[in-house]
Amino acid sequence: MTRPAVLIMQRMLAPLSPFLETQFDVYRLWEGPPVEAANDIRAIVTAGEEPLDKPLIEKLPNLELVACFTAGYDGLDVEWCRARGLKLSHSPNVNHEDVADLAMGLVLAARREMVAGHLKVLSGTWSLEQRNITASLQGQKVGIVGLGAIGAAVAKRAEAFNLEVSWWGPRAKDAPWPHAESLLQLAKDTDILVVACRADETNRGLIDDQVIRAIGPHGILVNVSRGSLVDEDALIAALHSGAIGGAALDVYATEPTPPERWINVPNLVLSPHAGGATTHGVQAMLVLTLQNLAAHFAGQPLLTPISD
Repeated sequence: MTRPAVLIMQRMLAPLSPFLETQFDVYRLWEGPPVEAANDIRAIVTAGEEPLDKPLIEKLPNLELVACFTAGYDGLDVEWCRARGLKLSHSPNVNHEDVADLAMGLVLAARREMVAGHLKVLSGTWSLEQRNITASLQGQKVGIVGLGAIGAAVAKRAEAFNLEVSWWGPRAKDAPWPHAESLLQLAKDTDILVVACRADETNRGLIDDQVIRAIGPHGILVNVSRGSLVDEDALIAALHSGAIGGAALDVYATEPTPPERWINVPNLVLSPHAGGATTHGVQAMLVLTLQNLAAHFAGQPLLTPISD
């Protein structure tokens, strides 16, 4: 029997090739447009944060499935895909604990000024007589934007650090933590604002200049969701002016983010979009992707369809 043909869209997903090749004929977009296989390709595998190449999709007449390797799928135009009869899958609820771990690491790194301390030790300017006295986490309030799997996992960790937790999202839900009346009020009432909500076109720039300034000169912004949610220009300006106390980012408007953009920006901790990049998380996403592909080609329901 002829094996189904699958197209991997981004070079970052190249490590998936040997696993997919055990079951499928695999094409890789970065090796050139698969002109000779356009009629054969029945599924694509894509990274959720990357915009879908619509002109390419329209040249694949027998495409049936868009398999998103990641949990997030903000790069997909879901309605556009469904209008073309495409099925959609993703890999949810497999790395949210890892992302929450990194979020708390960023909170600690920013509040306790760990990067500055690390550089001081390396530079030889550290002395016992001039210790860096940082703010304490005790008595701090954490506001979480979005109480999905990641947000709830962050909330549980924050409680373990004796932090007072509240949250905001556009829809109220049954949760043990108080729901703020608005995002702006959450920013005003908390010392550390953690962005953990899902990204889409409706909330691009959600963390704008007004929200950033509401966090205040002693507050910290932590983003482990998507860079599109934060107005980076406004954040950089606020860090330079002291309107916000600090920021810790794992995601950026453009990835990789240009390093010169952040040179000399004070009170900043940067991480290279590593939140869900653990051996456990990546293996679990791989398994779900393979299972969704296998289910589809066996004529069975997808294990984790995109439900929007």
